[in-house]
Amino acid sequence: MQRPLPFPRLALLSAALGLLGAGAQAGEIAVIVKTTNSTFWQNVNKGATAGMKEVSGHTMTFSGPASESAIADQVNLVENAVNRRVAGIVLAPSDPDALVPAIKKAWEARIPVVLIDSQVSDSGKTYYQSFLTTDNRAAGELCAKELIAKIGTTGKVAVMSYVAGAGSEVGRVGAFTTYLKANSKLQIIGPFYSQSQMATALNQTTDVLAAHKDLKGIFGANEPTAVGMGRALVQSGRAGKVVAIGFDGNQDLQKFVADGALAGIAVQGSYQMGFLGVKTVNDILQKKTVPKFRDTGVVWVTQDNLASPQAKAVLY
Repeated sequence: MQRPLPFPRLALLSAALGLLGAGAQAGEIAVIVKTTNSTFWQNVNKGATAGMKEVSGHTMTFSGPASESAIADQVNLVENAVNRRVAGIVLAPSDPDALVPAIKKAWEARIPVVLIDSQVSDSGKTYYQSFLTTDNRAAGELCAKELIAKIGTTGKVAVMSYVAGAGSEVGRVGAFTTYLKANSKLQIIGPFYSQSQMATALNQTTDVLAAHKDLKGIFGANEPTAVGMGRALVQSGRAGKVVAIGFDGNQDLQKFVADGALAGIAVQGSYQMGFLGVKTVNDILQKKTVPKFRDTGVVWVTQDNLASPQAKAVLY
């Protein structure tokens, strides 16, 4: 794990004061997500755009690499934002370690960074000012509890994950599997990593279903993975026969829930992440105190509450 370089106390104090004083100049708030090719991240963009209506004196840009596994490309986006002296950065880091040097550069340049969705490693905690996310461990446990309630404590469960080592994945999938191991005798198949590619998840799930005719449950841990999983269940004729739990809430996943292909989905506040992300950056620039961590919540959505106000507030 990379360790932050030592700095003289005077330099630390100077950098901290510089962050607080950064709001004296108007400028760009750069929102940098894991990929722009996902409705989840486009919903973050919608939230950020709405949040900017309550932020005066700044403009916003929205960017991300072509895929969540293109980590080097995301590092370059952050470094480019620092080089052009943006006012602040809202970042959803694709990798907990690889992004630390980039956010350190922002810190040294006195540019505030607000993380959303995923954490960086402990070595980077000094360099960001706030972290807004789903409590992924709690959400992972919720999914595990719901699955056990539906299939019991014995049998096979497949875990369809996305990018190994991503901050949200470590918490979400880690807590899911840990809870199953501690509270059941369920045999875990996987995890399989789709790299957040729907087609990859579809093919992986198709293979898992073919190899395990006695599969009782399956978990799709993020939006593109869960969509691919759902399509594989429908195409194989196993929809409704294998209890499937998904994560996130785009229109494809909502339809799978409505049709019974998915027993339920845990839906994050992606809109809130964008909305609160830009507003938190602005608060920092206005010298306001912000929390180091803020839970943006998760809603459990099934056929029974799909049309409820609570579900509609997070579905997209």
